[in-house]
Amino acid sequence: MHRAQKWIIASFVLSLACPPTMGQPVPGTAPFGQALYVSGQDGYHTYRIPALVVTNQGTLLAFCEGRKNGRGDSGSIDLLVKRSTDQGQTWSGQQVIWHDADNTCGNPCVVVDRDTGTVWLLSTWNLGRDHEAQIIDQTSQDTRRVFVLSSTDDGTTWSPAREITTHTKRPNWTWYATGPGSGIQMKQGPHKGRLVIPCDHIEAGTKHYYSHIIFSDDHGATWQLGGSTPQHQVNECEVVELTGGRLMLNMRNYNRDKKNRQVAVSEDGGQTWTDQHFDQTLIEPICQAGLERVRWSGLDRDSVIAFSNPASRSGRERMTVRLSFDEGLTWPLACVLHAGPSAYSDLAVLPLSQGAVACLYEAGLKQPYETIVFAPVPIFQLTEK
Repeated sequence: MHRAQKWIIASFVLSLACPPTMGQPVPGTAPFGQALYVSGQDGYHTYRIPALVVTNQGTLLAFCEGRKNGRGDSGSIDLLVKRSTDQGQTWSGQQVIWHDADNTCGNPCVVVDRDTGTVWLLSTWNLGRDHEAQIIDQTSQDTRRVFVLSSTDDGTTWSPAREITTHTKRPNWTWYATGPGSGIQMKQGPHKGRLVIPCDHIEAGTKHYYSHIIFSDDHGATWQLGGSTPQHQVNECEVVELTGGRLMLNMRNYNRDKKNRQVAVSEDGGQTWTDQHFDQTLIEPICQAGLERVRWSGLDRDSVIAFSNPASRSGRERMTVRLSFDEGLTWPLACVLHAGPSAYSDLAVLPLSQGAVACLYEAGLKQPYETIVFAPVPIFQLTEK
């Protein structure tokens, strides 16, 4: 079938999967999907920073930060998870994975080692009384630190947080963030099996923002620092593997001359990054985004990569899922999940029998941080021939 014909059919099917107002959504309507975390409920003022993964057993794990006393990025913040064993139809109660007094445990970035089944959760920590500006200015009492947690029983129980700061953060870096969202395990090339976590940091002195990766070549036992982007003004990022074992970073952009995402490519497993440029299709208001490979190309099927973000230059609104059939060069299909306020998101591929990509995203009616919503989007069949 000709690609253009396929896109027409796909657009029709996608319109069935997304809100009936796709293309011209009505502001003020409720977000599409199921609210998993509702701010003000179950002991937390605000829930933020979603991360989503599907385990080897098909269990969905939906992570977020539980912000105890306010909406801000500092203070008493815990890492939480909910589990679903039926493709997201029903969910467990929320479980506290990491709590440390009144300190900040956050920025979840999750990856499953498909060889061992272990779920690895990378995260950051700082004193609850230390604010981001103080950490950047080096006037804080402590600094931003990097930790890893793991589960070997499908997310039911979790190991204590283990610090890996000395192996993954340079001495002249101040602020640091893992993800947030998802990492990947490489499937092709000389680094097959490598666990890769997208991260960002700020340099002391220059206060320049960069994206970078950390990785593990021994199934999560140890973690190492990879390469940073050649240009600054980027931070929170997602990573996807391209054909031939290449990697692509998709990054939040602070250059307001161009209100688009930035991307960079690595040919060596994330040790160096080149070709940093703006993606002209992926507009953004300065916000995090989700990125996920849906499937690889084959003899009778195209490659599919999915992307999610608030697709607006003016503000955090219009949560949109896009599809690429050419390794992220173009994004011809788009589906608006929520026209109203929306912010951070993450994507995961549901079991093939479900035929869907799931989006876990922040959304609300008056501001983006009212709920974290789980939305299955049945798009896998869009590229079937």
